[in-house]
Amino acid sequence: MSETEKSPRILPLVLAVAFLLVAAGLGYLGIRVLDRLDAIETQVTTLGEEATQAATASTEALEQARRAEESARAAAEGRELAEKDAQSARETSAAAQEEAKSAREEADAAMAEAERIQKEAKAELNRLEEALSKVVETRRTALGLVLNLGEESIKFDFDKADLKPKERELLSRIAGILLTSSDYTVSVNGYTDDVGTDDYNQKLSERRAEAVRAYLLEAGVPAEIMTVTGWGKKKPRVEGTSEQARAKNRRVELGIVNARVSYRSAAFDNR
Repeated sequence: MSETEKSPRILPLVLAVAFLLVAAGLGYLGIRVLDRLDAIETQVTTLGEEATQAATASTEALEQARRAEESARAAAEGRELAEKDAQSARETSAAAQEEAKSAREEADAAMAEAERIQKEAKAELNRLEEALSKVVETRRTALGLVLNLGEESIKFDFDKADLKPKERELLSRIAGILLTSSDYTVSVNGYTDDVGTDDYNQKLSERRAEAVRAYLLEAGVPAEIMTVTGWGKKKPRVEGTSEQARAKNRRVELGIVNARVSYRSAAFDNR
């Protein structure tokens, strides 16, 4: 067979082989492209997930930043309030200390004034005691002065409550001394001897005390500073049933209390 005759037969074979080679190359390239596309898709998916996670993390970070900012703002406001409270507390403390100081000064001044008043009142009571003791039996007690208007000064007759002229003169002198002072009270206490019933002697003692109060009132002693109490035959000055003892027990006693002096708890009837 000649070369010319062989050529037409070889050409299709060559073309077929070439086609197959091209097809194989294209298939291989396609497979590679597909693999590359799968890799790219996987990478894109991964990147999308990572982007989503990054967006979520960013959102959380922004939320944390917002909360941190709010906490910082609240802390700053708290510090400001705390500073204001501290300043207010310091001012209140300073004001309280100033008030306490002023109160102490006022208390010290009041105490000094009270001591001065009591000192003057005691001095006045001493003056009254000295003056009254010159005209009537006078003794000092825990409450003040007690004037005994007994047999030596006012001699009440048996079953009587009348004042004699000499006794009125004595009461006038006592009233004159009392009127030179102030800030005092007078308790007029009547007593009887042991003869008679309790009820009768109670009323008799009240009449005797009232007779003395009435004359002191007439002599100028203010009614509002005087009180009257009858003791009947209780608390005799002298024990016994003799006429001398009974005469001493028929008496009136005046209790003089200066209202500006603080006294111990005691009573004029504790004799």
